[in-house]
Amino acid sequence: MAFELGVSQQTVSRIEASETIEDELLEKVAKVLGVTSEAIKHFDVDKAINVISNTFHQHAFINSVGTFNINPIEKWLEALEENKKLYERLLQSEREKIEILKGNQK
Repeated sequence: MAFELGVSQQTVSRIEASETIEDELLEKVAKVLGVTSEAIKHFDVDKAINVISNTFHQHAFINSVGTFNINPIEKWLEALEENKKLYERLLQSEREKIEILKGNQK
């Protein structure tokens, strides 16, 4: 926020703590947040919490993104297999380097 407004973090903290804010500064803050200044002026915490609560309880968010089933043991085994492949490639690369060095010594 501070970077986007071109001010220090302390200035942003003061803005957040203040009871009022100048219209020009409010417009800048609204633009950074991607909302209108009217939305900020008429923001109601209770209404926002109610909307979030209702959305959560209706599982609207979960249904919109789907469910994910992750088996940690399966992921761990996949990681081990990938590590094994990487080790084998590294080992082969080192063998090739050794052969090249042996050829240069002759």
